[in-house]
Amino acid sequence: MDSGDTRSLRLPNYGGRTSLRELVAEALRALLISGQMRPGEIYSAPSLAAEFGVSATPVREAMLDLVTEGLVEVVRNKGFRVTQLSDAELDAMAELRVLIEPPIMGLVAEGCVGDTAVAVEGLRPLADEIALAAEREDLVSYIEADTEFHLRFLAIHGNDEVVKVVRRLRRRSRLYGLTALLGTGVIRRQVAEHTEMVERALARDRLGMEKLVAQHIGHVRSAWAGRH
Repeated sequence: MDSGDTRSLRLPNYGGRTSLRELVAEALRALLISGQMRPGEIYSAPSLAAEFGVSATPVREAMLDLVTEGLVEVVRNKGFRVTQLSDAELDAMAELRVLIEPPIMGLVAEGCVGDTAVAVEGLRPLADEIALAAEREDLVSYIEADTEFHLRFLAIHGNDEVVKVVRRLRRRSRLYGLTALLGTGVIRRQVAEHTEMVERALARDRLGMEKLVAQHIGHVRSAWAGRH
């Protein structure tokens, strides 16, 4: 790797996914979102491949996927540079999430009976996984579990387009201040909100859920900017 800090690189287990390219892409997204791969820094596919313990080909292919998503850009004969997002862009993404996620999560809470309640209860282990990753200060696992939790929660509503939009917003986000927040009361509050979302849904508390999710996104936006 040419520059930047990407400690503890590893390839997680993504259920039924078997594509090494896809595994590498997801791990790189987590590193980007967590801020461990920094804007302006240039990373080469061979150096990243050495860190992951894989060949350069799936890493190069994964990085090209991230180029199409606007997360990195090609630097001729050098590698890939992480793109910079302005505060205005981060604010715009947070605003979109506030417009989309609280009402959808509120609807899940309102209709939380039968199979819906079973699906919501099934998210509790993921909330626990998020807490454990935060306790271990494992940023990549934290981002992976957090993303899966929120997307699965939204998917319960049944609108695939909502899930796709939020996935794109989350992939473009950055949590530059998250490293400094690990082990603090701020991150513990954010972590606890995941379990609270499960409880609000099971209690069929639509308004409480909407307020909690909006609050949660506000906390995340502060982390994006390194504010807390």
